[in-house]
Amino acid sequence: MLSFVDAVGHLSFILSALSFIMRDMLMLRSVALVSSAVGIYYNYAIPAGPLWLVIFWLSVFALIHVYRIIELTQERRRVHFTDEELELHQTVFQNFSPVEFMKMLRLAQWRSAPAGTVLAAEDEPQPELALLFNGEVVVTREGAEIARGRDGTLIGEMTFIRGGDASATVTTLRESRYIVWSQVELRRLLRRNPTMDVALQSVFNVDLVRKLTGNST
Repeated sequence: MLSFVDAVGHLSFILSALSFIMRDMLMLRSVALVSSAVGIYYNYAIPAGPLWLVIFWLSVFALIHVYRIIELTQERRRVHFTDEELELHQTVFQNFSPVEFMKMLRLAQWRSAPAGTVLAAEDEPQPELALLFNGEVVVTREGAEIARGRDGTLIGEMTFIRGGDASATVTTLRESRYIVWSQVELRRLLRRNPTMDVALQSVFNVDLVRKLTGNST
């Protein structure tokens, strides 16, 4: 039968494993800290006697986690979103930490456009990545309509991913509000922040699924 001490040991490893699958860095650090604390107790209470070497290093890891938790908490307290930015973070960019999303917003510009505005032109350079916040667009190729998009639709993501000119023309059907990033500046940011690059790829994948299934219309 599993003893209490053995159960504590298993719990320590379970918590450590859980921390590896968490995307939120603050939550990851918190769970890892609890794992270290449980591990310290286990290595102190085992029948063979305290394993001081293991306890020492687990204590070092715990202190590192405490330091990072304090740092992350202070960073998040400095982050303040507008209602529009908060809505984007909670929906489209939920895989980004608040600090990461704030870095994205520093490069972004909010714009409004009346009906009939061309946001991307077929076979022409597309220097910006755009996301439709509120409105509706029609996508045409060689003059024929191929799709429509509403809130949350990305514009220019294929040129951002593979380069080249825009593969279709995107035109607003009604007054629309959207947010844009310079592709050059955004790539520079992602090169400096690999975890943000992974998170943005997830945003692209979700957008692609929406477009393929027709849920963006």
